Amino acid sequence: MREDICTIPISEVFENGDGCPICRMRKMLEDRIVDYILGAAMMEPDVRIETNRLGFCSNHLQQMMSRRNRLQLGLILETHLKEIENEVFKKGVFGLNNKKSAYSAARTVESCFVCDKVDFGMKSLIKTLFITYNNQLDFRETFRKQEFLCLPHYKLLCESAKEHLSKKPLSDFNEDILNLSKGYLQSLYNDVHKFTKMFDYRNSSDENADFSSVKNSIERAYDYLCAKGEETL
Repeated sequence: MREDICTIPISEVFENGDGCPICRMRKMLEDRIVDYILGAAMMEPDVRIETNRLGFCSNHLQQMMSRRNRLQLGLILETHLKEIENEVFKKGVFGLNNKKSAYSAARTVESCFVCDKVDFGMKSLIKTLFITYNNQLDFRETFRKQEFLCLPHYKLLCESAKEHLSKKPLSDFNEDILNLSKGYLQSLYNDVHKFTKMFDYRNSSDENADFSSVKNSIERAYDYLCAKGEETL
């Protein structure tokens, strides 16, 4: 795979302040890699060898199915299915070895070409994020203006920051991610609390009650609690 497929300028990710920036980062990588696989890469032998061997997880296969590249996906699946037949259901001198067959099936089911490439790209982008934060003061202001940092990615950045930042930037960064995650959590709690009050009969007759801003609080709580994609960094 060309290295530039996983290269996304940090400024491009953070220019849109909606939602969690690390979730957006992963989503942009996924879209680029899926488009790449269904495009010219379909005819690259080294990529096809990898997609035949690794296959795709259910989430990324559904994402590929949602594209209009049905023929390209069909050709990719054709050779992947043949690979499964050859590796999982291969018979030896004494017939099919169920233990080896189960192992091969598990290895195929648990692997994903897109996940591997996304995780590889995320490691590089997270490192670039810290370098940019460390060297560019204006980027720190952009970082602080993000809507929120979801809980799984708060954990990720907490665990990674000490490895990449010196003492003073590390202190600033930890304060920034705390504000982005805890600060949003506090306002989110208030909105979910107000949402539950919508179902209280004592509020049903309150004509002055305004619940319009909290009706999507359940969806926003999901976005905060669940990162978009599994992280293995």
